Amino acid sequence: MEFQDYYEVLGVARDAAPEAVKKAYRRLSLKWHPDQHKEEDREAAEKKFHSISEAYEVLSDPEKRAKYDRFGKDWEHGQEFQPGPGGSPGGGRPMSAEEFEQAFGGGGGFSSFFQQMFGDDMRQEFGGRPQQHARYQHRGADAQAELRLGITDALQGGKRNFTLPARASCPTCGGTGFARGHVCPSCGGVGQTAKEQTVELKIPEKVRDGLKLRLKGLGDPGPGGAEGEPGDLHLIIRLVDDSTYTLRGSTLEANVPIAPWEAIAGARIDVRTGQGVVSLNVPATTRSGKRLRLRGQGLAQATGGPGDLEVVLGIDLPKDLTERQRELIQEAGAAGEPTVRGGARTGETS
Repeated sequence: MEFQDYYEVLGVARDAAPEAVKKAYRRLSLKWHPDQHKEEDREAAEKKFHSISEAYEVLSDPEKRAKYDRFGKDWEHGQEFQPGPGGSPGGGRPMSAEEFEQAFGGGGGFSSFFQQMFGDDMRQEFGGRPQQHARYQHRGADAQAELRLGITDALQGGKRNFTLPARASCPTCGGTGFARGHVCPSCGGVGQTAKEQTVELKIPEKVRDGLKLRLKGLGDPGPGGAEGEPGDLHLIIRLVDDSTYTLRGSTLEANVPIAPWEAIAGARIDVRTGQGVVSLNVPATTRSGKRLRLRGQGLAQATGGPGDLEVVLGIDLPKDLTERQRELIQEAGAAGEPTVRGGARTGETS
């Protein structure tokens, strides 16, 4: 396994005093704590934070640091680490991956290098099982997430269930980030682990792209785990174009199919707009692609009233034509000009 240069991780000299090690850890942990980063950068920040916490776990403990210096002084960064006789650098039996996970939870926040070198020490100290810790009753951090919602679903309203990324209090350290004075190896000192949560959301009537909702108690857990008050979730709704609706700036565009006879004779049809259902008058002899603008029937706007809705009419056939309807359409085709012309269409039909 690859040797971990903890001095390089913290950016301190190999003879750095304990105060310098602590100062470097505080500076770097503040910089790389996942809560300080956006959702899309959290995974990378969490890995970096784990690495920093692991380095501090070793260099802040005189015994671990001495053991690390003794067996690591001749290594070069990136060299493979080979345990000595008996499995571990000190000759004793190291903690297996299974024992490490049993003691500190599956996955673990520390590297395999740390487990191999210090696993036996940790197993003896923690007795091979997770420990319970005093919990602090502080409010958790607010979280932020984006929900991509199709415009059709948004306009239909009602309640929807969505699965969103979330964080839970670490079961090993109880959300404190430390276990008996050590950085928790399960969460790397973060105090939280990743999970998914299902949220039931009632879609607001005046939904719009970029709308921000505050969902109380659905943010990150408090540092004290179950007893700590969770933060809130700031949810941003992002409307997504679909086969029916397209958002073009402040204008909502809707594709509305009409039957051939509605296009020929004209009709009055119901259309779902950004403000509800309205009755629309289709003029006689309407061609496919005709656009009708409905003022103030678009989506709500952050700057004021609703935008406009632009209806794009398209001629289509019903799903199930009766035999009589088929006959009438064929008769209409035989009664006059045999085809339509224009656009990219060329040639004659036989």
